[in-house]
Amino acid sequence: MKVLLLKDPKDKDSGPDPYIKELGSYSLEATLIPVLSFEFISLDSLFEKLSHPECYGGLVFTSPRALEAIKICLKEKSQKEAWSKSLKQMWNIKPTYVVGKATASLVEEIGLIPQGGKSGNAEKLAEYICSREKPNSSALLFPCGALKREVLPTVLREKGIPLESLTVYQTTQHPDLQESLSSYFSQQGIPASVVFFSPSGVKFCLQHIQKLSGDLINQVKFAAIGPTTAQALEATGIPVSCTAGSPTPQDLAAGIHRALHPQNC
Repeated sequence: MKVLLLKDPKDKDSGPDPYIKELGSYSLEATLIPVLSFEFISLDSLFEKLSHPECYGGLVFTSPRALEAIKICLKEKSQKEAWSKSLKQMWNIKPTYVVGKATASLVEEIGLIPQGGKSGNAEKLAEYICSREKPNSSALLFPCGALKREVLPTVLREKGIPLESLTVYQTTQHPDLQESLSSYFSQQGIPASVVFFSPSGVKFCLQHIQKLSGDLINQVKFAAIGPTTAQALEATGIPVSCTAGSPTPQDLAAGIHRALHPQNC
């Protein structure tokens, strides 16, 4: 059975994509189609703020892309040296809050220690931060995307925990998306399941998939990587057959397997 994953492939240097590998263990043939394209912005401002850890109470990351922005900054020799010599150690005295394992592993790559990685979504991370931070303390620095949801900032604001947001990337549709989807459906046919990894993916892909599937759309089991993406799907009237218990390849693959083989459960 075929599964269409609407996400970017994992970095080629780090081996096979874990979602394809995990779905393969259930004899599911998965294909990736990149949905989003990212433009990084305000990188000078980002590094300027990272250069003054004494002004902040810690860091918050809810997206791997925010870490990519920092990694781009660290490609510059002088900034990399400053980070290695002192800034990294100064930030490590403070908490670095993250959502999900993917973001946590990128935090570790730049030498920081992630906290809250098991929270899985912004709502749970906000609760975790509120349980550890005091009201009216130093602001937490939050590098984020232009399409960030307001859940985390709102919860922290209500609890009196200062948060300084900085937009470091913008999200647009991948230039090859429509062509890639058309090619997949003409060559592979209609997949047994389609998996969305973000509300932006729903926005950019769903209409194309509905058009390409035609009357057979009801045969497709739609899956979401988490509750936020599931809500975006449900808001369009699409029934969600599976939401991963946590945003990991293992939970997603097990959920899709159950959705495709309910009689075995």
